[in-house]
Amino acid sequence: MVRSYLRLALFALGLLLGVQVPGFIDDYANRVEAHRLESEQSLSGFRDTARRFFDGDMQRLVGHYRNSSDPVMQSDARSVGLLVERSALLEQESLAMQGPWYRQVWHLATAADAQLLAETRAAYRYQVLLAPEAIAWGIVCALFLAWVVESILLLLALPFRRRERRTVPERQTPRMR
Repeated sequence: MVRSYLRLALFALGLLLGVQVPGFIDDYANRVEAHRLESEQSLSGFRDTARRFFDGDMQRLVGHYRNSSDPVMQSDARSVGLLVERSALLEQESLAMQGPWYRQVWHLATAADAQLLAETRAAYRYQVLLAPEAIAWGIVCALFLAWVVESILLLLALPFRRRERRTVPERQTPRMR
């Protein structure tokens, strides 16, 4: 009976963990979008300058700043260059988070920006969404967690099980008369 309750508790834990996945994905996507919009706003003046003098090419603008003899312009080249790089990164992250759910999960698991991921984890508040995708994630995670833990426990218990001996029927020998 205790084993059944432990299974139920494990299943419930997996369910609660699984329903967090869509919420975390959504929080990460919202964080990326907020940073992307802020980055675009920070670069708007420089983009206007690049449009007027360099056909909108931000790299040429940065190159012009770098090649200037003015140390202030050279310093600004580093700053603007970092802003342009950050903007490109945030644009890539935003595009990755607009794909289907399985690509979003794969991106978060393998290629997400470490800083944005850490920010999302730090600010994430657990929630129980009752959206269909959250319920599906919950059930899948619950079943998977229950299966993995049960399999591990069964494997660990294997050496301690008594081996049942097969009884071999004795052969009957013919009687001698």
